[in-house]
Amino acid sequence: MLALSLGPASAQSGAGRFFDDFSDADLAGLQAAGWTARTAPGHPGVPGAQWGESQLRLLDDPAQKGNRLLRLVAETDGTGPGTRQAQLCQQRKFFEGTYAARIRFSDAPVQGADGDPVIQTFYAVAPLRHDFDPQFSEIDWEYLPNGGWGSEKTRLYGISWQTVRIEPWLAYNGSHEEMGALGASDAAWHVLLMQVAGGRVRLFLDGRQVAEHGGRNYPVVPMSINFNQWFSPGGLLPAGGPARRYEQDVDWVFHARNEVLSPAQVEAAVAAYRRQGRGREDTVPAAQPALDSRCDF
Repeated sequence: MLALSLGPASAQSGAGRFFDDFSDADLAGLQAAGWTARTAPGHPGVPGAQWGESQLRLLDDPAQKGNRLLRLVAETDGTGPGTRQAQLCQQRKFFEGTYAARIRFSDAPVQGADGDPVIQTFYAVAPLRHDFDPQFSEIDWEYLPNGGWGSEKTRLYGISWQTVRIEPWLAYNGSHEEMGALGASDAAWHVLLMQVAGGRVRLFLDGRQVAEHGGRNYPVVPMSINFNQWFSPGGLLPAGGPARRYEQDVDWVFHARNEVLSPAQVEAAVAAYRRQGRGREDTVPAAQPALDSRCDF
């Protein structure tokens, strides 16, 4: 393990591991393991868009026999009511330590014309209770194959947040942009990793450190682990014609509580779970007192 200490902001002690290989037969297994599919309307995404369980799938991995995948499906016909977005949330109990996930991004839709500003993500977050909430905490990865956030460039964002006001938008954060396409069919799988310790957030893409944030851009309260796929408002292709459908797949997700693990150590831990035939572990204790884990922020 790397010799990095946890910061004084930590209210937790001891270790714990969280791992999910998404090997369940159906969504009921995910729900029993603490996952929640978002159904509530609202930010982020297109005004009037719908969220629901129907946008989440569990399926066999066509490239690896015996492996299963989580799939998030986002669809739009260019209108708010005709837009469906996907989000899956774990309990709000994760703070310092190491986060990682293996994700397949998509550069183009599997149906319909290309060009909608879709955003494919992996992140940890605590709710924004009000504008510029000082306890707001978020660390996230956002892949924008068709641009968004005021730019048409294809890129991967790595962001550590201090706080934000949604409307009108004003954000305080540290960000990194990794330029270029990551969702090509022959190289679409990527491991995203975040080390959160000692007042610093270190971001790794496929084993390579790409950014480090700190100071005020550091989480201060426990967060939930999330995946979502949504459309940036204001840039959808015109309505009409076949709906466009984008897919984002997740192979596995991992968290080591209060431990700073290298990318190689995380890969070794995941390989060990698979050798042992263990599709899930959760020894991360629930937050005390319990925290709101709703899936609508």
